[in-house]
Amino acid sequence: MPSIPNIGIPSIELDHLTVNLGGRTILNDLDGPLSGRVIGLLGPNGAGKSTLMQTLLGFYKPHSGTARVLGMDIRSDIKDIRHRIGYMPENDAFVSGMSAIRLVRMMGELSGLPRHVALERAHEILFFLGLGEARYRNVETYSLGMKQLAKLAVATVHGPQMLILDEPTNGLDAVARGRMIEIILKIRDSGHTQVLLSSHLLRDVEECCDEVLILKDGRIVVSTNLEEERRTNRKFLNLEVHGNLEAFVQEADERGCESAVNGSRKLKMILPEEVEVRDLYRMAAGCGVEIRRLSAKRDSLEEIFMKAMETPDGHLQTKL
Repeated sequence: MPSIPNIGIPSIELDHLTVNLGGRTILNDLDGPLSGRVIGLLGPNGAGKSTLMQTLLGFYKPHSGTARVLGMDIRSDIKDIRHRIGYMPENDAFVSGMSAIRLVRMMGELSGLPRHVALERAHEILFFLGLGEARYRNVETYSLGMKQLAKLAVATVHGPQMLILDEPTNGLDAVARGRMIEIILKIRDSGHTQVLLSSHLLRDVEECCDEVLILKDGRIVVSTNLEEERRTNRKFLNLEVHGNLEAFVQEADERGCESAVNGSRKLKMILPEEVEVRDLYRMAAGCGVEIRRLSAKRDSLEEIFMKAMETPDGHLQTKL
């Protein structure tokens, strides 16, 4: 990725945001901060995902409440917000008869870059995305995967502090999808740009995101930090042991573990923060116990999403 000034990790702050369209409430009292490097936006059709993204971009005005993007209020600072955001829409938005290099350069200039800088950046970003050899071709001749990359080039040419990506892997084959995910991960790991990623593919969100916001009927039903969920879930263990189970459980309890015995060999255990799995093996050895099986509980994003869909409307769960 071409170099971008390191501005730290910005945030999105939803402040009781409500949006009405056509007499209907589409977003209903969304509230809370989002600060992950890549924020996943999930929800069924009609949940309000697109409306939220377009509201953050200033296309829709709030009925009540507000939101702040990069510390700026969408009600009063939308021009500054747009200057610092790159937006990759779900649908194609190309200029007919224009080559990729001309298109990306023009969008760079419209974003405020001087002409020579915009051209230089356009060449850099197209090569970075793997479109260098095809940069002089009309975008209409591109494959679907190449068109998605061209949209990403337009969104990133000006070095935005935040990227909003709407269904970036939609319709892509396995190879093109893998390439897109790889690029998003590189952008994430660069530490320069925060990403808001909307996708109907749970796998995309699970691979890329460290924070997830799930909407249902215009309300937030889950807002969770996936990294914290994963760290926490590694402390929930299922064990099968052979030997002096009572002595092993007593030793574990003295170390602050919580245990539930199931029969003569199986137990479930929650480890405190200071106890690691390797400590269990040491305790077991000291008690003359063999740990035959050990598995860590880990909710997949699919399980988190399905639980969210069962959540009564308007009931926010920050942790599942």
